Amino acid sequence: MREIVLDTETTGLSPQDGHRLVELGCIELFNHMATGKFFHTYLDPERDMPAGAEKIHGLTASFLSGKPKFADKVEDFLAFIGDDPLVIHNASFDMGFINAELARIGRPALPMARAIDTLDIARRRFPGAQNNLDALCRRFNVDNSGREKHGALLDSELLAEVYLELMGGRQPGLVLQAEIEAARASGTDAVKPQARPRPEPLAPRLTAAERDAHDAFVGALRGEALWKASTN
Repeated sequence: MREIVLDTETTGLSPQDGHRLVELGCIELFNHMATGKFFHTYLDPERDMPAGAEKIHGLTASFLSGKPKFADKVEDFLAFIGDDPLVIHNASFDMGFINAELARIGRPALPMARAIDTLDIARRRFPGAQNNLDALCRRFNVDNSGREKHGALLDSELLAEVYLELMGGRQPGLVLQAEIEAARASGTDAVKPQARPRPEPLAPRLTAAERDAHDAFVGALRGEALWKASTN
């Protein structure tokens, strides 16, 4: 099961007010586990950077000037996400900005039905609690010490770990299955678990006296026991 964890950074809160995307970060998951494949780009918003937004993500207008425009990266972005579900924290925000950028260049919108909103999941699981990404990292002991400012790729990495916990955590066999699926997807041979023979056979646990006592007990049973018949 392939899913894409996605996050964005922007110049503000609403594309209807003329705000634009400035960063896109995506991480590929198989069975809720990161495969190591990702997509990331900074984007030139072709406008100024408000001080409030810069304080959140630290991206300045001078840094973004000359970076690719959304139209330059849209094919790579759409190829990476494919038709797979998109795991997003507060999906309406990120999807709204992405679809506004797609509309700007005459491309069809991504349907909201593709989005798995981890904020909605967290609110259902922990009603009344703080459910922003930092709070969920603290709840699930996900190390977010490197998150001094927001960043699309870093936040996608953190969200991937939070999403795993929201979906039930690391269950037995989940990690191995994810590795197998990822290997299949990359065209390499998956590592198959194999039982390794013991270098020396285990010593018998029954003593000779215990075995003789058991044989005497079985021999004293009346009738023909099924296990006695099977050995004849």
